[in-house]
Amino acid sequence: MELIATGIAGTMESGDIIIEIEGRSGGGIEIDLKSTVLSQFGRQIRAVIEEAVAQCGIENAFVRAVDKGALDCTVRARVLTAAYRGAGRDDYAFI
Repeated sequence: MELIATGIAGTMESGDIIIEIEGRSGGGIEIDLKSTVLSQFGRQIRAVIEEAVAQCGIENAFVRAVDKGALDCTVRARVLTAAYRGAGRDDYAFI
């Protein structure tokens, strides 16, 4: 999947996460994570984001995430939605 614009998904409500993803020419995946539960679950949130980005076949991207206590399934859904929006696709063929 190729990102052609910045994709955004999520809200700032409790139990949710905002994901912004934008493509870049190289450097792999970089994640800027802010979370109310960073010290307890930061590694897990990063792992879910990395896995979801990889699932889309994206190798180079900058991901901004502002978490308000989202569950893993919500994090994954927001990343996939933001990636599809950034790619200008609406087929949502999630694996």
